[in-house]
Amino acid sequence: MSESNHPINEVLETTMHKIREMVDANTVVGQPIHTPDGVTLIPVSKLSFGFATGGSDFGKAQNGPKNFGGGAGAGCNVVPVAFLIVKDGSVRLLPVAEPASDTVGRVVELVPEMFEKVTGYIDKKTGAKNADEDI
Repeated sequence: MSESNHPINEVLETTMHKIREMVDANTVVGQPIHTPDGVTLIPVSKLSFGFATGGSDFGKAQNGPKNFGGGAGAGCNVVPVAFLIVKDGSVRLLPVAEPASDTVGRVVELVPEMFEKVTGYIDKKTGAKNADEDI
């Protein structure tokens, strides 16, 4: 029996077909959710999956008919990670993960928010300075 028509190939193909049914691009980046006030939420998830397939031929004859026994298993894990929030032309990322448990993690989480506040402050000061120069 050649490798191309071995029964394990059918088991592998069936397993991969079922995994493709479970997992697609919409599992990772979900369908947009539109709210009445003009906000669009796009869910983002982390996806991990795995599968295993195995089998064995039973029989003593080299070229004669053999019995085959095989099996397959698959698992999939989908974890929500964040939401992309689109409002008035700006996009923000809202993490869904648990809060950081250590100081370094908290600092890393605060960097984007602090960056926005600092750039907003600088823009405000620059705008006020330019307004004073126009007078």
